[in-house]
Amino acid sequence: PLTLEVKRQKRAQKHTQARRLTQEQIRPGTPEPVEGRVHVHVQTELYLEEISDRIIEVDGECQTDEFLDRPPTPLFIPAKSGKDVATQIEKGELFDFDIEVKPILEVLVGKTVEQALLEVMEEEELSQLWSHQRAFAELRNAEFAELQRLEEQDRRIREEKERRRLEHLEKLRKQKETAEKIAARAFAQRYLADLIPSVFNNLHDSGFFYDPIERDIETEFLPWLMSEVEEELQKKVLGRTMLDSLIRMVVETRLDEFSRPPPPAQTKAPAEEPGATDAAPKMSGEEDAADQPVAEKEETDQPVAEEEPS
Repeated sequence: PLTLEVKRQKRAQKHTQARRLTQEQIRPGTPEPVEGRVHVHVQTELYLEEISDRIIEVDGECQTDEFLDRPPTPLFIPAKSGKDVATQIEKGELFDFDIEVKPILEVLVGKTVEQALLEVMEEEELSQLWSHQRAFAELRNAEFAELQRLEEQDRRIREEKERRRLEHLEKLRKQKETAEKIAARAFAQRYLADLIPSVFNNLHDSGFFYDPIERDIETEFLPWLMSEVEEELQKKVLGRTMLDSLIRMVVETRLDEFSRPPPPAQTKAPAEEPGATDAAPKMSGEEDAADQPVAEKEETDQPVAEEEPS
């Protein structure tokens, strides 16, 4: 039951929030101000209230005592440990200048002389080192020059050896190539001895060697003759075609004339009908023979044509 009640309350809250949002969206807002004007908040309540952006401020003062000077920090003195003891020494009891200065002077003079001798010995040793260094440099330069000379000599010997080896190889290659060329030439001569006649025979059989008159007849005269013959045949075919068309036209004309019904004035004189066909040109004896069966057929069909109008 508690869960159902909680769900019902949440559902009611959601409906309320949705209704409020809908009302806020439906409520019209204030339109934008016209150019040159600005919106200003105006109180519309019954009681006016002063509105100010500046917070009221009040100045207050108080006096404090002046700062006192800090005393200087005292020095750190560690605590004393042990006991104080004092001794009384009279004049001349501990140090006699004449007696105490003599060994000190001897030490200083000895050290100075010893240092001077060491410096002289170092200079002598440096001069000897420099002389040994110069001698060693001269010896090293001489040995380096000799080494370079020996290396150059060895390089020349190796180059000469390599050149001689390459020359020998080139000589052997040329000898081998010459021998191969000689053998190839001999083989080619022996092989081509019988090849040239057979080649000429094959070329002659293939038509590469021809008679100029025969070739002229084949290439010039025969094509011209064939073109003339073809032209004559085309003319004959054209004449036959024209003749066939004329025969067909005459036959169709006669067929149309015989298929027409005779006029009433000519029904009494049927013997005069063939006279109308005499006006047509006679092409040959074959045309008349071809037209006779058609005329007879048309004459047999004439009474039927006469009955149809009645």
